[in-house]
Amino acid sequence: MTTRIAIDCMGGDHGPSVTVPAAIRFLAEQPAANLILVGQEEVLRPLLAGHAQDSRVRLVHATEVVGMDESPSLALRNKKDSSMRVAINLVKQGEADACVSAGNTGALMAISRFVLKMLPGIERPAICAPLPTVNGHTHMLDLGANVDCGPAHLLQFGIMGAGLVSAMEHKERPTVGILNIGEEDIKGNEVVKAAAELLRASGLNFIGNVEGDGIYKGEADVIVCDGFVGNVALKTSEGLAQMLASSLKSEFKRNWFTKLAALIAISVLNNFKRRFDHRRYNGAVLLGLKGISVKSHGSADELSFCNAISRAYDAAENRVLERITSRLAQMNPADAAVVESV
Repeated sequence: MTTRIAIDCMGGDHGPSVTVPAAIRFLAEQPAANLILVGQEEVLRPLLAGHAQDSRVRLVHATEVVGMDESPSLALRNKKDSSMRVAINLVKQGEADACVSAGNTGALMAISRFVLKMLPGIERPAICAPLPTVNGHTHMLDLGANVDCGPAHLLQFGIMGAGLVSAMEHKERPTVGILNIGEEDIKGNEVVKAAAELLRASGLNFIGNVEGDGIYKGEADVIVCDGFVGNVALKTSEGLAQMLASSLKSEFKRNWFTKLAALIAISVLNNFKRRFDHRRYNGAVLLGLKGISVKSHGSADELSFCNAISRAYDAAENRVLERITSRLAQMNPADAAVVESV
């Protein structure tokens, strides 16, 4: 069956000027997919150019737009015909297999949770995204949905993250670690230490504590943390990457000798840039819902948003929801009681 992705074309800092070209680009890369472009039809149709009659593209009109700084509660209550809400509704109704939005994160989380509901045994959704490592990438969650978590929440995140990696990367027992300030079991606050004990007894392939530098060493396939820590780690990493890129560029422009060195090293520099380009890793899955909802960076460009669509497509194609549900069902009654005791 053809996989169908609903796209909130009005969301994000750039709106249709990025989302529509990204959709066209995705279709060129993935001819088997179908896209449902949601938004103000009079704005979207001219941007489709020669693709307006493409049978793989369907337009769904939505009269409202959720602002990037809008209150999530107001967006949920007052904008029932927003492009974001309509795209999520299409997943709920079974007309789309996943949705993608670059819009307001809080609103996307609130509307997705209200419309799609939670999976049995999962109390809170978590934002999960890939991060580059020296030998590939790791998946980290939560990246900002839940700033305060208990041990059982972190256990749930570990189960969901393992399910996602198992489905999308075909690893039957992906390694799971918990982000901490040291490798020793005695390190960390009481929540993290208690969560580590639950993860250790869960049947997951738990490897223990992972320090901050271990994220990029690729020490675990899945790294669990609360949303406060995860978001700080993510934003710090992005800022560091931008600073290093800017500093490296300045150094190569310093004089004629460094400019010559840059010319000699151009292929290495381009490969380095491509390998750690944050746009390649765009697209965070909101795990724990009864449907696939993917959050793109609000400032995403065409390449970046195209990768977010690909992320949603891969999650649907690889049946991430079924794998997470299966992992929850495989837990013994005692473990299941812990997962639900939030």
